[in-house]
Amino acid sequence: MCSNSDFVVTITHGSEKHKLQVEAEEDHNEPTLQDMALSVEKVTGVPLASQKLIYKGKSLKEMQQKLSVLGIKNGCKVMLIGKKNCPEEESELKKLKDFERSVEQIANKVEDVNKELLAIQKGFLTKSLQVEALGKLDKRIKTTVEQFMKVLEQIDSMTMPENFCDCKMKRKGLVQKVQGLLAQCDTVEGISAKRWTSFSARILLYQSKGYDEMHYNSREIAL
Repeated sequence: MCSNSDFVVTITHGSEKHKLQVEAEEDHNEPTLQDMALSVEKVTGVPLASQKLIYKGKSLKEMQQKLSVLGIKNGCKVMLIGKKNCPEEESELKKLKDFERSVEQIANKVEDVNKELLAIQKGFLTKSLQVEALGKLDKRIKTTVEQFMKVLEQIDSMTMPENFCDCKMKRKGLVQKVQGLLAQCDTVEGISAKRWTSFSARILLYQSKGYDEMHYNSREIAL
């Protein structure tokens, strides 16, 4: 079997022919159909969603399958059917890809908050420090929600013709992703706020009875 570095196929697209070197997305793995389709998109300008790849008269659809499983070998010819996007639609797609990267960065912040909240739930912080930590997490998740809402507003402000099908599909998927992440934020915010309120009330109760920090820590206040 040839290595990734010398796996080359010829893509025929109408009157055009392209020699295409296909590499796996992950090192030391055999390239998949999706790896090839992404390379085809870069070389031909035909978006992955608009591609129809045909090998020996058969339409290739199983994107996660390795090329060898599909019978595609080094030096094979694969036919491409599909239209390139116009420059205007490509420009809008680039904007959406930039938004997508921003969403991924914000999503990482949600994951960080989730991990820290889980650590608090498992008791990795002393009781006296948990109230302050929960308060900070609550502020961070609120800021994250604001960032997601700003992205949604920017996406919503985009105007595009009806025939920008790839753009519309990508925008719809991105909006759904952000909405799902906002739902996660609501869940985290609810848990954090509930625990913060409960713990703060218990501390105030203990303080009103004259207990100092050592006392309410030693009594293992349940959150």
